[in-house]
Amino acid sequence: MSWWSSAAVGVARRPLNQENVPLNYESVALVVGITGIVGNSLAEILPLPDTPGGPWKVYGVARRPRPPWDANHPVEYIQCDISNPEETHSRLSGLKDATHLFYVTWANGSTETENCKINSKMFTNLLSCIIPNAQKLQHICLQTGIKHYLGSFDSLGMVAHEPPYIEDLPRLNAPNFYYNLEDILFEQVEKKDGLTWSVHRPGTIFGFSPYSMMNIICNLCVYASICKHEGAVLRFPGTKEAWSSYSGASDADLIAEQEIWAALDINAKNEAFNCSNGDVFKWKHFWKVLAELFEVECGEFEGGERLTLVELMKDKESVWDEIVKQNNLVPTKLEDIGLWWFVDYILGVEYPLDTMNKSKEHGFSGFRNSKSSFIHWINKLKDSKIVP
Repeated sequence: MSWWSSAAVGVARRPLNQENVPLNYESVALVVGITGIVGNSLAEILPLPDTPGGPWKVYGVARRPRPPWDANHPVEYIQCDISNPEETHSRLSGLKDATHLFYVTWANGSTETENCKINSKMFTNLLSCIIPNAQKLQHICLQTGIKHYLGSFDSLGMVAHEPPYIEDLPRLNAPNFYYNLEDILFEQVEKKDGLTWSVHRPGTIFGFSPYSMMNIICNLCVYASICKHEGAVLRFPGTKEAWSSYSGASDADLIAEQEIWAALDINAKNEAFNCSNGDVFKWKHFWKVLAELFEVECGEFEGGERLTLVELMKDKESVWDEIVKQNNLVPTKLEDIGLWWFVDYILGVEYPLDTMNKSKEHGFSGFRNSKSSFIHWINKLKDSKIVP
């Protein structure tokens, strides 16, 4: 069984302790977006003693100060706002030993046109700093997403391809900052001989990060915690299509593993890959799992006028403050970890499925059981004292 497959069933990894921290490194990763949902997985997986390409040294870049739940990762943490070119050069130009760059961050503007501008500036600032200075740089992993085929939030429902999505579908005729980032990547890698790239397109990500703007599991856990605190039913805030139709997900560890594979395997160079778990599920089944894990009464699809979390969670800030205090949780504010419109979107559509055939054909055999993934990340949020 390969490392990629055995990791999916939980038999590959050995925990890292001070006795097996290497003195010499084979590879040096620069992870930009280290506190995000996939950045967190990279921070945990790269330093492990059995991770391919290792032993790995890891630099982690994020805009905010290092959070308490990230403190135990063996990562050299660098606080840097890469939207600022002077700060980027000052803090990152000295990372001359970086061999692999993992770009797993983005910024959200009010429109897709603004997204294109903001994210293009960030990525350009970073690459123009790293590529000339990191002489050993071999590969750049760029993470985008399924909106490559679906369209941005500004154009959803107007220009999308028909699923299942495959990697060679043409770009949509609408602004999409993913396209801008790809174009910047393709242009910049030409400046260094031998530098290769890969693009990774996950769907809805199951993972851990209270800092992630689009962490559906964290949002659902907060919602379930509030229902339990108030003795309320866990009502389903979605449509019949989302309740009863097949959905898919992308486990954050799986995405990290695919990115590490692409950074190392010759068969993955200069290619774009979808990244999903490889199975399907229905939210009506996962809703029961969520209710059981938080010991609340499970609601059903109600029909009629649609429920939304934007409405259900209105004016719940003080309730969450009370839950945090009573359960001695990591201090958080509801507005920081409850991105309700995003959950309303995911639970408001019939989810468009993709295919992992290209990834498999190129040699990546990783997969995840989505139910096991769902439970795992809920338990990690509980264990990390983000939710009770």
